[in-house]
Amino acid sequence: MTSERKTSLIKGMTLAISFVIVLFVVFLPIMGNGKNALQFADDLFNKLSKGSSYFIPVISKASEKFMGKEFSVVVTMEKDAEAAVFVLNKNGAKTELSGNKLNITGDLGALIQAILLDADAMFKNDGGKVSAKYGVNEQSVLKTWWNILKRMDDRMKKDGKIEEAELVSKTMKKGVEVAYNFYGIESQKVLDKAGIMTGLLVFYVTYTLWWGFAIYFLFEGIGLSMKKSKVKQEV
Repeated sequence: MTSERKTSLIKGMTLAISFVIVLFVVFLPIMGNGKNALQFADDLFNKLSKGSSYFIPVISKASEKFMGKEFSVVVTMEKDAEAAVFVLNKNGAKTELSGNKLNITGDLGALIQAILLDADAMFKNDGGKVSAKYGVNEQSVLKTWWNILKRMDDRMKKDGKIEEAELVSKTMKKGVEVAYNFYGIESQKVLDKAGIMTGLLVFYVTYTLWWGFAIYFLFEGIGLSMKKSKVKQEV
């Protein structure tokens, strides 16, 4: 083995071993509350994602033009029909259930505002407010709202009620769904964590290159390298 290949092999082994050591440290629960570095980063990104996903005030503003606007829609509830009737009646909507067909009538703007109040409380991790209002688990309430809105959205689109369907869809996806998914997670702004975000990005890029160079030097050390093939001369 030539001295150059030996040097490359030593570099590759050093980089590979140190890479594995750092990987081992990454999985140690040393970041507080028994979390490892991956869990810490995942938790941080969840908090930052929540901080940039608060659309409830925007949807609430959009719903104002529908205040006092009566709607009537018949949806099919494969399950949780009784739960749907309960939360709808609790918020002023009228319902008529026949089998799995649920006829919902009421003030669209007022209903959306009521749903957003529940979603806002959940987004702010105040689930107790929602559970106290309905006497049931707060997350089950948001699940019920999501099911209702999903079926209303589908039916309204089929009925050609595009504006109403758009509002219902936004309430479902950017209000209820977001509040449910981020429930219990602290909200943080990206600007407040710019330093640590930059550090994580630099570490990720550096760590990726670290392994790449380890492989490169190891292959070079054992005599495997990429060379430009010779151009075949035609006779």
